[in-house]
Formats: sequence, C-alpha cells, structure tokens
Amino acid sequence: MSRIKKLPLAGKIFIALVLAIVVGLIMQPWADFATDYIKPFGTIFLNLIKFIVGPIVLFSIMSGVVSLRDIGKVGKIGGITVVYYFFTTALATTIGLGVANLFKGIFPAIATSNLSYEAPEKASFMSVVVDIFPSNFLAPIVNANMLQVIVMALLIGFAVILIGEEKAEPAIQFIELANSVFMKAMEMILNLSPIGVFCLLCPVIASNGAMIIGSLAKVLLCAYLCYFLHAVVVYSGAVATFGSMNPMKFFKGMLPAIMFAFSSASSVGTLPLNMECTKKLGASREVRSFVLPLGATINMDGTAIYQGVCAIFIASCYGINLTISQMVTIVLTATLASVGTAGVPGAGMIMLAMVLTSVGLPVDGIALVAGVDRIFDMGRTTLNITGDASATIIVSNLLNKNKTLAMENKDEQIHKEVLG
Repeated sequence: MSRIKKLPLAGKIFIALVLAIVVGLIMQPWADFATDYIKPFGTIFLNLIKFIVGPIVLFSIMSGVVSLRDIGKVGKIGGITVVYYFFTTALATTIGLGVANLFKGIFPAIATSNLSYEAPEKASFMSVVVDIFPSNFLAPIVNANMLQVIVMALLIGFAVILIGEEKAEPAIQFIELANSVFMKAMEMILNLSPIGVFCLLCPVIASNGAMIIGSLAKVLLCAYLCYFLHAVVVYSGAVATFGSMNPMKFFKGMLPAIMFAFSSASSVGTLPLNMECTKKLGASREVRSFVLPLGATINMDGTAIYQGVCAIFIASCYGINLTISQMVTIVLTATLASVGTAGVPGAGMIMLAMVLTSVGLPVDGIALVAGVDRIFDMGRTTLNITGDASATIIVSNLLNKNKTLAMENKDEQIHKEVLG
C-alpha cells in the first residue's frame, strides 16, 4: 500500500485505467449495475472538475494578462495559437481522409435501409459570433461556456492594466490570491483522479466491450491509427522543431492528462490536469493560462480526424466514391466547423452533420457510428488535449526566444553606446 502511495499521479491513473478495463470486461453481464452504481462516483468526480474549471480559467487568464502588463503581447500569443490550431486541424482531417481511403476496401458493409438520424440543430455563423460575448457576469461560469469566460477574463485583465499600475495593485493582489486558492483546490481534486478514472471507464467497458470487437472494429481501428499517426508525426515534429523539446519528454510529461482524457472523454474536464502537466514541462504561466482554455474550446484535431474517417466510411456504406474536390471541401468544412461548434455539447456529431451535408452525403448515415461514438470520443479527446499542450509548449518557447533575442539586442545597443 505504501508503494502505491509513493507512485506518481501518472502511475496511479495507469493502474486505475488497467483495473477499469479488466473489471469492466468481467462485469459485462452486469453492465446495468456498473452504470447505476459505479458511474455515479465518476460523475461526482467530473462534477468537481467542472466546478473548478470556470474559476481556474477566469483567474489564471486574468493573472497571466496582468503579469504580462502588455496588451500587444496577449494579442501575439493569441495570433500564434489560432494559426497553429487551424493548421493542425486541417492536417488532422487530411490524415483522417487519407488513411480511411486506404481502409475503404476492408470497411464492413452495413445495410443503410431504414436508417434515420436527426442531426442536432446548428447555430448560424452570426449567432455563434454573438454567443462569444457574455451578457451576464456569472452565466459563463455557471454554464461552463469557456469562450465567454476567456473573453470576460481578457476584458477584466485589460481593464486592470489600463487603470495604471499604482491603482491596479490591490486588484492584482486579489487576482493572484484567488488564482492561488483555486489552484490549490484543483490540486486537491486531482488527487482523486485514479478513483474518477476507474469509475468513469469501467461502466463504458462493461456496456461497450463486446461492441468494440463487433462490426465497427475496423472503423475504430482506422480512427485510432489516425490519432496515433497525428500525435507521433505532427505533434512530435512540431514540439521538436518549434518547441525545442524532445518528443519523448513531452509525451512522458503529458501521460497523466492523456490517460485522464481517454477515460473521461472531456477536454474541458481534463483542463486542470493539462495545466499541471504543461507547468511541469516548463510552459510559462501566462501562455498556458491562455492557450489551454482556448484549445479546450476550439482545437479539435481528434474530432477532425473522426470527421474524415466517418465521412469515408458512411460514403462507402452508401456506395458513394468521394471526389478530390469533395475531400477538399471536407477539410475546409471540418477546420472551420471546429470554431463554429466551440463549446457546444455533442460538438462532434454537429460537426459530422455539417461535413456530410457539405458534400451531399446522407446525414442519416451518422446512425451507423452513433452507437460507438463514446469509443471514438475517448481517442479524439485524448488527441485534442495533447494538441492543446503542444501549442502551449511551442508558443512558450517562441516567446522565450523572442525575449532572449530582445535582451541580447538591448545589451548590444548598450555596449555600442558605452563604446561610443
């Protein structure tokens, strides 16, 4: 028992994950019991995570902004982040389409007659833009609308900077204190992660274990192969090239967040643990406090892969061959839809409905994959949060390089003036 207590959090979560799979497979005949009596404890843990996420995002972003004391620098961080997110999402969709086309010949033939699926209602572009801006101080936190929380934190942070350093000092001290308090509360909740992981994953395995090796196994295999390729090729390359970090160190440091994301299938729920992991990897506070909440909301590389794989699979079930122009349309639609569906429950299904509609595929085809969507979701959430972390490491490294370069230029200028 004492050895288990001394294990790092990643080790405890891994043990919980393995136990959840084993117990879940054993409990398949009693799946209802697992759902009724084990899952509620996982839900309690997720509720605690969701409770802490709003305040954490609000105060960590405000803390990051006031520590920068420069609105222009915040804009620079945001610009680099958004470009990176759009680029990796487009790459993810391309990988999903490419690998799925290789799998097309071995995808299962599933009857499409009598299929029906009612696509979730999607909001118009302008309503999405309007919904980014909060109309109430408490509503964004209560509703866990991360985009609105980010906007609110930025507005308050900018206001604190603009009133002047002397007047702002009490506000800055309050923000720093509140941030420290909620970070400590987050640390207490994260210590319960192994229990939460077990209680969340065990009922899923008990309910879907047989289905995983059923008719959709090849589609799931294709999606998970794409998730793996994107992580190993795109994220490793980006972290090594732009983040100046060994990819092995990056993935080792991210293990606790990766395992939690896989079992919980919640990007926002994994946010506190992601912040902790990127902190240990050396990402600066002002960067991780801005990049991670934004990524948890709009960065959906795993979901983009899911769109590509499912589009090819559904098309093959209907006997339709997609053209190159249709595939390009899927890449563009999935990339733009990742922002358009930000913060919306069931965003993956809404995005898939938009993608299918954009190339004239029957939306009813979603019913083919809806039954195992949770299994897809576990992998795509894991990839999503890993992408958020890679952006954090990269942006932090680029800003540090710029800071070092600026200091060297300043020292050189002073040296010239002294010599002059």
